[in-house]
Amino acid sequence: MREILELLESNAKLSAKEIATMLSMEEAEVESKIKEMEGNKIIIGYFTLVNWEKEGEEKVSAVIEVRMTPQRDVGFDAVAERISRFPEVQSVRLVSGTYDLSVTIEGASMREVNNFVATKLATIDGVVSTTTHFIMKTYKQDGVIIDEDNEDRRLVVSP
Repeated sequence: MREILELLESNAKLSAKEIATMLSMEEAEVESKIKEMEGNKIIIGYFTLVNWEKEGEEKVSAVIEVRMTPQRDVGFDAVAERISRFPEVQSVRLVSGTYDLSVTIEGASMREVNNFVATKLATIDGVVSTTTHFIMKTYKQDGVIIDEDNEDRRLVVSP
């Protein structure tokens, strides 16, 4: 199953037939294993990585450091789950270090991101402080280099 996961993680467009060929398996067996992994929430979803900047869409992304007070019996989970439900939020991660949660959000403008932090995030019970870092440019995301030209960068070797 690990090989199927690795192939799908690198290219979610692969068909069961292509995966079966690559792994010398039967197509029906691959389909069955994928369904099983989806049912067990091992495979959670399939995504397309889009370079919106090339499409002409202006979006603003920010990483927000959230310091919070853990709640009795649930720790950080209840607040993290609440933050996760906002549509602006792309990811929420519990981290070690000087802050507790790393929250990545996306908005149409810096004002929209600021408004989200000021009116929705910072006002949640248990949130002690926030620090917002606006993402200026993305070079690599989810293991994929963004805006890479396919120019051959090898050094020329001559006799």
